[in-house]
Amino acid sequence: VQLQASGGGLVQAGGSLRLSCAGSGRTFRYYGRGWFRQAPGKEREFVAAITRTGDSIYYADSVKGRFTISRDNAKNTVYLQMNSLKPEDTAVYYCAQKIGGGNYYYIPSYDYWGQGTQVTVSS
Repeated sequence: VQLQASGGGLVQAGGSLRLSCAGSGRTFRYYGRGWFRQAPGKEREFVAAITRTGDSIYYADSVKGRFTISRDNAKNTVYLQMNSLKPEDTAVYYCAQKIGGGNYYYIPSYDYWGQGTQVTVSS
C-alpha cells in the first residue's frame, strides 16, 4: 500500500484548503483512513478519520465544525476539506491507513503512512 498526500500550501487565516490522499493497492476500499498533523516542535496529533464505508467519522475537537473528511473508494482517495483555517493549523499533514482493529484516534492503530504535505496559515 502506498499513500500520496497532496493539496497543502500557504493560505491566509480564514481561508480554505483541500487535501487529498491517493492510495494504491486493491485493498484500499476495505480499510479505514485517517489524517494526522505535526507542527514544529510538537508531537504528531490526530485530526480526522473515516471508516471504510464512511459510516463513521471522527474529528479532533480542535477541528470540529471546520474540517470535513470524506472518501471516494472508486478513486482510492480520501479528502480533508479544511475551512476557516487558523495559524494554529499550521503543520505537516499526514494521511494513514489502518488494516487491523484499534482506535481511530491512536497513531499505533495505523499501518501505512504517506509522506506529509505542508499547510501554512498566515495571520
